[in-house]
Amino acid sequence: MPTGVIFDMDGVLVMTETAHWRSWQAAGASRGVTIDHPTFLSCFGRVNPDCIRILFGPDVSPADSLQIADEKEAAFRDLIRADVPLAPGLLSLLDTLRAKFVRLGVGSSAPPANIDLVLDAGRIRHYFDAVADGSEVKRGKPAPDVFLLAASKMGVQPARCSVIEDAPAGIEAAVAAGMRAIGVATTHAAHQLRAAGAHEVFDDVRSIPPGTLHA
Repeated sequence: MPTGVIFDMDGVLVMTETAHWRSWQAAGASRGVTIDHPTFLSCFGRVNPDCIRILFGPDVSPADSLQIADEKEAAFRDLIRADVPLAPGLLSLLDTLRAKFVRLGVGSSAPPANIDLVLDAGRIRHYFDAVADGSEVKRGKPAPDVFLLAASKMGVQPARCSVIEDAPAGIEAAVAAGMRAIGVATTHAAHQLRAAGAHEVFDDVRSIPPGTLHA
């Protein structure tokens, strides 16, 4: 039976916290909204409509929410386009898993345009058998939908999948999907990931032994 590893994108495949922070701050400043860093971090792993309710308040109209998201994500892509910040050690891990015939997927709340930019400009698309994003599911993380979709596209049973995540919402989603949840403490503290249900936590992607991932 095949095994699979599903990677979250931001904070796992790419180190994009600063770019997201700057682009959310810009979107807030243009509307007179001050966004503090802890609240920003609480949005990691979540889809934009949920982030906007948290950062801008519950009364933002659907049209305004869409405009904020489009503006913010365009600014984000401009910040990373010339130099996609791949996670240290990522390529080595991907090569090792591929050599072991593990099926690989991406399961991210990010918009498709962001994922396409990272996979193509970062030159890593060829590693992945499947990509699932937040626009394809009804519920964002911490619901398990995006990971279940990725597993389905990969042709791997959920119980045979591991998920690598940096955010508590993503860890909760992986556990809810019945998958092995592997945390990387790149944007959140290890104790936060363990509290969310992570089976194991490592400092970063390069610290993960491939054997931990059903290899």
